[in-house]
Amino acid sequence: MSTVTVMQVGPGSSIQDLGRPGFSDMGLGAAGAADRGAAALANRMVGNRPEAAVLEALLASVTLRADAHVVAAVTGAPCPADIVRPDGRVRGAAPYAVLTLAPGDELRLGMPDTGLRSYVAVRGGFAVESVLGSRSWDSLARLGPAPLAAGDVVPVGTDADGWPVVDAVPPPPLPDPGVPVVLDVVAGPRDDWFTPEWRAALTDQVHRVTPDSDRVGVRTTADRPLVRVITEELPSEGVETGSLQVPPEGHPVLFLADHPVTGGYPVVAVLTPTAVDRAAQLRPGDAIRYRLTA
Repeated sequence: MSTVTVMQVGPGSSIQDLGRPGFSDMGLGAAGAADRGAAALANRMVGNRPEAAVLEALLASVTLRADAHVVAAVTGAPCPADIVRPDGRVRGAAPYAVLTLAPGDELRLGMPDTGLRSYVAVRGGFAVESVLGSRSWDSLARLGPAPLAAGDVVPVGTDADGWPVVDAVPPPPLPDPGVPVVLDVVAGPRDDWFTPEWRAALTDQVHRVTPDSDRVGVRTTADRPLVRVITEELPSEGVETGSLQVPPEGHPVLFLADHPVTGGYPVVAVLTPTAVDRAAQLRPGDAIRYRLTA
């Protein structure tokens, strides 16, 4: 079996796949890639099956050494990339391109100018141990293969059944730093728990991502909070990825891949799947504008 060695990696980088849905009755969320679209595109570019596991790199500070011939692709937050030969020669690698690595080559990813999470797929997928049917690390449940560390030797699997795609079309880029990212949301299911002014408080002002955001949720703040008209306690109920749950202080928390399966605060709106992918690329300090589509 071919392997890839992790030479250098920043905190928060992990192996992710489609997640482990179907365990919510046991209190376990699905996890999986935070930006599902970027992960799926990386797999498609190298000819992998959709369920193949990829590397999710936070701020892309990662170096991988190919221990055999490897076909790879990098998607998500657009980061500078170089392929370094064993003799020290350096070849630049374009984002959203199919890359070929010979034994001993290193793929070095630098920090992107915008976005938070980059995805590395290798043809065949990363064949780390599966837990409850998934190779994803769940940071809330502390379940699945542990986050990557320097020195890890990661097997390359056989989850490939197609040809590499050399003309993949990347998604629309994120705006420049300081320009708000627009996220589409659908109202409900608990929008009636808020005053009628909740729509203006959500859509007519800029919300900022706070530093305590993670794979569980994007926490935000703004000048005007959302105000509840029903102030009684809400019994815990199921929540979906993309839910905007509003705690007592009135600033929405946007649930990402590792969110809990139930919540005790009202959900005022839910992001569309495409908006969830864009939300997964938000950094602390980034600006958000919500756009109601229904």
